[in-house]
Amino acid sequence: MNTSIILAPVISEKSMQLAQNGSYTFLVDTLATKGQISGAIEDAFKVNIISIKTVTVAGARKRTGKKRIEVVGKRRKKAIVSLKKGQKIDLFDVQG
Repeated sequence: MNTSIILAPVISEKSMQLAQNGSYTFLVDTLATKGQISGAIEDAFKVNIISIKTVTVAGARKRTGKKRIEVVGKRRKKAIVSLKKGQKIDLFDVQG
């Protein structure tokens, strides 16, 4: 599988709370399917995936410049991955 599908882990308050319950959040390629995401994460971290939920986040709109032209940012895709009980990904392990 191609591991370039996984762009970055999402480190936020909500994603860290999910990580304590065995669900991990990643930014992924917008064209990737759930099967491709599953294969890439299993290959990269050597874990077994139970379920995947994907969310496509629309780009933020903001007005900029002297003429206040509206600019739309890039859209992104997040994948929330649930692992088998007892498995974890060390990227989300926070000490203390």
